[in-house]
Amino acid sequence: MAVYVSSIVIEQGFDFDTSFELEDTRTSAALDLTSATVESKLRKHYGSSTATTFTSSITNPDGGVVTISLSSTQTVDLKPGRYVYDVKVTSGGKIFKVVEGSAIVRPGVTR
Repeated sequence: MAVYVSSIVIEQGFDFDTSFELEDTRTSAALDLTSATVESKLRKHYGSSTATTFTSSITNPDGGVVTISLSSTQTVDLKPGRYVYDVKVTSGGKIFKVVEGSAIVRPGVTR
């Protein structure tokens, strides 16, 4: 399974959410996520011992759509700068990394 690379921008102090449409690279059809689970974390760097956990959900199992989000109370605690994140899917006893990338946290002006 291919790992999609996607950069995201998170505004400090604001709600964040984004969705990814995943496909089965063998068939080019939407990845079937029926009975799968999804998890996603954000870290300052790959070796960091602390992480922020995204609220992660499968919003369209037949269409291969997963959504990750953070509330404004979570993003306000993030320091501006560059982070890394990934999205993990567990299905049929197997664990796959389906998305990874960098995240930029931009400071907010309106508080």
